[in-house]
Amino acid sequence: MLLLRTPVSVRSLGTLATAAAAALILTGCSPVVDVAPAKDAANAACAPMMVALPDTIADAGLRKTNSQATAAWGDPSKVILRCGVNVPGPTTDRCVTVNGIDWVIKEGDPVWTLTTFGREPATEILMDPNQISSATVLAELAAPAGKIKATRHCVGQEDLQNLPAGK
Repeated sequence: MLLLRTPVSVRSLGTLATAAAAALILTGCSPVVDVAPAKDAANAACAPMMVALPDTIADAGLRKTNSQATAAWGDPSKVILRCGVNVPGPTTDRCVTVNGIDWVIKEGDPVWTLTTFGREPATEILMDPNQISSATVLAELAAPAGKIKATRHCVGQEDLQNLPAGK
């Protein structure tokens, strides 16, 4: 058996070592964000939304996460997104429409939970409105969230009052 060896120069080894060191340094600066996946994270309907997510929201850059159908922006994280959460049913929680996407808002202290309404699977956003504007977050995520088809819409008090009698 004949083995052919390609000579490796010291310069090539140095270049490889430098590249490896740079990769470790870059990885060390931006650790992977630990986000628990949603129950239905493997739902194929999440994929079109996930590939359409923006690289930044306000001044917060997109970071890598350790779970399927999740995303995080900012270091430390200002916005966390999970696709495949439970679809909200009828609720008295506030529902807003931003760029054609309905969101149910649960205001916490300090973290707010914003969940798409009328889309299956549902998408959840966790954010602190003291760190980033909820209007900016919802506007930036409207187009990606719209990749999941709406089957229902929010109904407000004024909609209920305008229903014909007996409905």
